[in-house]
Amino acid sequence: MSAPTVRSTYKYARISPQKARQVTRAITGMPVSQALSVLDFTPKKGAFLVGKALRSAVANAENNHELDASEMIVTSAVATPGPALSRFMPRARGSGAPIKKRMTHITVIIGAKPEEEAKAEKAAKPAKKKAAKKSAE
Repeated sequence: MSAPTVRSTYKYARISPQKARQVTRAITGMPVSQALSVLDFTPKKGAFLVGKALRSAVANAENNHELDASEMIVTSAVATPGPALSRFMPRARGSGAPIKKRMTHITVIIGAKPEEEAKAEKAAKPAKKKAAKKSAE
């Protein structure tokens, strides 16, 4: 049985895709709790917007799929271009230059940790407890 993945999309975010991609690249592959703390301390507008999408994905996982978010990782975080607003900026001699105010669709997908890592973590936990008991004696 494959592990379920949960998706959240923030559409029409008012930030350029290039700026949002800087943040999404940073959190891809991280555990959810670590990704949230990285986003909270990243001083970029994109970090705030990606954080909203990630928190929404976590809420979807907990409420709709009854999954534990602490055991999940960010499998994919992408920022794709949305529509661009065309505006004009006044220039010299009564002319105008076009300006594109870009929008982004931010999609965050979270899923369970790969099975190999999860098995290794479960095997390591009992070994640590046994070692701690031996040292206490």
